[in-house]
Amino acid sequence: MATIADTRPINPFEVSANAIYTEDQWREPFAKLRAEMPLSWRPESPFGAYWSVVTHDLVQEVELRHDVFSSRWDMGNITIAEAVNGEGFPNFIAQDPPIHTAQRKVIAPAFSPSQILKLEKLVRERTEKLFSELPRGEEFDWVERVSLPLTLGMLCILFDMPFEEWRDIKRWSDWASGVSEENLNEEYRAQFLVQMGEMLARFDRELEDRRTKPPTDDLLSRMVHSEAMGNMDAMERIANIALLIVGGNDTTRNSMSALVEAFDKYPGEMERLRADPSLTPNAAQEIIRWQSPVTHMRRTALKDTELAGQRIGKGEKVVMWYISANRDERVFPDAERFDVGRDNARRHVGFGHGIHRCVGARLAEVQLHAVIDQMLKLPGPVVPQGKPTRLASPFLHGFTAMPVKIMEA
Repeated sequence: MATIADTRPINPFEVSANAIYTEDQWREPFAKLRAEMPLSWRPESPFGAYWSVVTHDLVQEVELRHDVFSSRWDMGNITIAEAVNGEGFPNFIAQDPPIHTAQRKVIAPAFSPSQILKLEKLVRERTEKLFSELPRGEEFDWVERVSLPLTLGMLCILFDMPFEEWRDIKRWSDWASGVSEENLNEEYRAQFLVQMGEMLARFDRELEDRRTKPPTDDLLSRMVHSEAMGNMDAMERIANIALLIVGGNDTTRNSMSALVEAFDKYPGEMERLRADPSLTPNAAQEIIRWQSPVTHMRRTALKDTELAGQRIGKGEKVVMWYISANRDERVFPDAERFDVGRDNARRHVGFGHGIHRCVGARLAEVQLHAVIDQMLKLPGPVVPQGKPTRLASPFLHGFTAMPVKIMEA
């Protein structure tokens, strides 16, 4: 007699493999899955067995059914990989209500409309200054000279920490987000704990400093002066700091880098923006959809349930592939095209959906808007000088290096 597992549609592609992202070969596998098996089961992988959710509607459904598909750190993790520390990362994105709700409320005011207005002025000033210092007609690395300092510099502002420390924050961010088949070993785990310990020691000094002073608008002050986050243990502090630095720079910096690739592949889109600058905010949304800087998020089934006609067992891993949902042709016609005028670009799930939608999404949009504005003011196009180096990860979709040259008019 056939079992339930025997009737599951088996995913023939290992979409968690680094190679399909470093070699930029992910489009075809996900297109086939969307067409033939929107929900599929992979019984074996470096990360264990998992379900793949690849269409826009099903990703949204999983996100909205948070009472069944859990984010809780003690049920697994929010990534396809289990926690590197062997226990879990108890930050607010890896919680369900009511803990998630209470902790998110602590952070959310830092990204309120009034705060964004203040930050937008800083963003535009910093972006304009950085672009004025970029070389013209000489090769340089866009990731190193533009994407990293802009996004990590903004984090330093949000934390009220010295800008000179941005490289340390980048290192800790890279370790905290290091989901990769290559990192499933004891040596990596040991070094991960060392790096997270260093990060905690540095941020604990800042947290203690804020505790002795009246509350201010910076994120660390908001945390220590709140009931929900003011008395976290060491692992909770590590987890929430890691979340803020990864969420606050990785996604935005990879979208900033993707702008170069998108405008190079579709040069007519830059001309559309020159002719109609009012499209720029929409272009910021479109680059998030087109790049999908967060490749996936994971949930864990709290009980036996059904999704898309399939039986999902309690405890099974459900992976939502945002990178595929954002290419769903049923929602985004001609989805591979970067289209600054796309009328539904805002329907992307690049920031997630539902209660876990990125709390800093508006600030990311402001930063991307500012970069696009400055690219429009350059004397000529930003032209790639050879292929970029792509991040080896099934979790974040990005770049580690991108050689470019700003051409003269």
